[in-house]
Amino acid sequence: MNEAYCINLARMSAIYVKIIFQIVFMGILAATSLCHAKELAITFDDAPTPDSALMSGNERTQKIIAALQKAKVPDALFFVQADRLNKSTQMRLDQYAAAGFHIANHSYSHQSASALGKKNYIADAKSAHLLLKNQNNFLPFHRFPYLDCGKDKSSILAIRDSLSELGYKDGYITIANYDWHISNLLAKAAENKKNINYENAKKFYVDTLFSAIEFYDEVARKALGKSPKHVLLLHENDAAALFLGDLIAHLRSKGWKIISPQKAYEDPISRDLSNISYHHQNRVAAIARRSGIPEDKLYHVSENVDYLDKAFVEAGVVY
Repeated sequence: MNEAYCINLARMSAIYVKIIFQIVFMGILAATSLCHAKELAITFDDAPTPDSALMSGNERTQKIIAALQKAKVPDALFFVQADRLNKSTQMRLDQYAAAGFHIANHSYSHQSASALGKKNYIADAKSAHLLLKNQNNFLPFHRFPYLDCGKDKSSILAIRDSLSELGYKDGYITIANYDWHISNLLAKAAENKKNINYENAKKFYVDTLFSAIEFYDEVARKALGKSPKHVLLLHENDAAALFLGDLIAHLRSKGWKIISPQKAYEDPISRDLSNISYHHQNRVAAIARRSGIPEDKLYHVSENVDYLDKAFVEAGVVY
């Protein structure tokens, strides 16, 4: 065996060792990533939303279904404002159900529990229940309008008990945002015959919502020491119809996994109801507030109409 051969053999061995090390290292990274996977379920409030200057309600429903199906989202939950139901809007709920998605209760008249009071709010929620309980793909989850559970502890507990007697679980969220205002800005621009740069609008929507998602995940990690199974609040609106698929693609590119709401609501935080006095934000914020995180640290910067108005212009969405 000559010297050159031995040198080449040594070099080849070193290369093989390096390759094996890289494979093992990448495997460790992959396993670590799986252990810390960030999971998120998609839910929509205020369905079925009326027609707008941008699109009809039926077109909106079809676009949202197409985006969810194209992205192979395992399920989504549509919280229904029941006083919007009529022959036309009922067909839209049927389309969501036929596509495999689910329906839940978002009250009858979409008034806050604090404003209505416990007796009237319970009656309002029951009115919605009577209209929704026999819907195809109905799930007994209830989400409070404005995330307002009642004006005081006594009211909150009474309303919760009444909903539990009807078989409802709390349709809480962990990630808040003002997607509704972004959609309103787009619809207003269309109504005023403004030119809309849809590429800029898409980027603005995706970047704003993703920033809020990451923000609340960080709040959860500080308060819980881990990332829970998140529940994202969206609205059944034009912005979702236009850009939902792009948001999902961006989330996945950043390591997020889309799960069903049913799976998300199995997370241990679903049973954490101790901080009932802090209920206007989300479940993660309530837990974080109880743990001592200041209230001003529990709102994302984009949860502000003035901020979004300015950012919308600066993003060049309308010209």
